[in-house]
Amino acid sequence: MGKKRIIKKTGKTGGSKNSALKSRFLSRGSKRKLDTGILHVRSTYNNTLISLTDLKGDLICNSSSGALGFRGAKKGTPFAAAKIGELIGDMAKSLGIKTVDIVVKGVGAGREAGIRGFISKGIHIDSIKDMTPIPHNGPKPKKPRRV
Repeated sequence: MGKKRIIKKTGKTGGSKNSALKSRFLSRGSKRKLDTGILHVRSTYNNTLISLTDLKGDLICNSSSGALGFRGAKKGTPFAAAKIGELIGDMAKSLGIKTVDIVVKGVGAGREAGIRGFISKGIHIDSIKDMTPIPHNGPKPKKPRRV
């Protein structure tokens, strides 16, 4: 009959961990200033990765659901993708980026959510391209087994 322990949880994803990872990511800012860039969104069933590059294709910053503290099945959710989009949007704002072209790859749930999170930071979008790889015929099938 001792004292009862009460453990308080903050939010669904452990808000303190997410905010600590976010602040650490934003502190590692780049020194160069840009006005345009390319946003690459790669969305699979299990994860979402968002990268920001300059027009030549050199990486400026990138992040994924796992880097923000989401684990397991939560990494593939639209909520996780939106959080990554907001994070990359903050980074783009600090670099001075005003317009981006978006390239989307993959069939996961975070395609639109990642873009919407990025748009919420007020950066103008020039174009959105879907570059999802589509198999045309694939490799030759195995011969039937002779028994």
